[in-house]
Amino acid sequence: MKHIDDEMGMFKQLLNLIAAQFGSKCEVVLHDLEKDYSSTIVDIRNGHITNRKIGGCGSNLGLEVLSGSVIDGDRLNYVTTTSDGKILRSSSMYIRNSEGKVIGSLCINLDITESIQFESFLKQYNKFELNDQPEYFATNVESLLDYLIQQATALTNKDPKELTKSERLDFLSFLDEKGAMQISKSGDRICKVLGISKFTLYNDLEIIRSKLEANAQ
Repeated sequence: MKHIDDEMGMFKQLLNLIAAQFGSKCEVVLHDLEKDYSSTIVDIRNGHITNRKIGGCGSNLGLEVLSGSVIDGDRLNYVTTTSDGKILRSSSMYIRNSEGKVIGSLCINLDITESIQFESFLKQYNKFELNDQPEYFATNVESLLDYLIQQATALTNKDPKELTKSERLDFLSFLDEKGAMQISKSGDRICKVLGISKFTLYNDLEIIRSKLEANAQ
């Protein structure tokens, strides 16, 4: 398989199977990660779980895989939450082509909110515990980028425009590691938040990436 489209018929069958097995509380999403990250969703079942639809964007986890900061992005049976308070048990599998390049992902998000609320002893079966860095399900790449910027801001605990150069490098290093630079026109938004020029942004990124390469060697 070279592209997701090559096996779209099989993937549609697989999504139908999973959705039919687990019902309306289970969202199943197919991402084509060769597309622009603003529109990677090519098929979805029960999108009301995270309020997404075909043509929507991927999550922050996909960005990390595409940026290369996470080598094996598969994550199975983890718990996360949505912005409207749903508690999800999720699994994400990344799909590679015949050359080993990541070209897509298949994600399952089971809404366990009601079962969490039933009785306290159900928690041990659902293994309910919030991740330190939960997956964020964005309805568009702008909100996904804003989420990552909020995380970076929380790390410094300062107004981004008042950061020292060292703090700004830490801020940008976090965003680069999380794949924020993979989002189209993210540089414009980040420059505005930090109050810097494009030249300064690219110069800072070069410093960050050069240090990473040096440390890797």
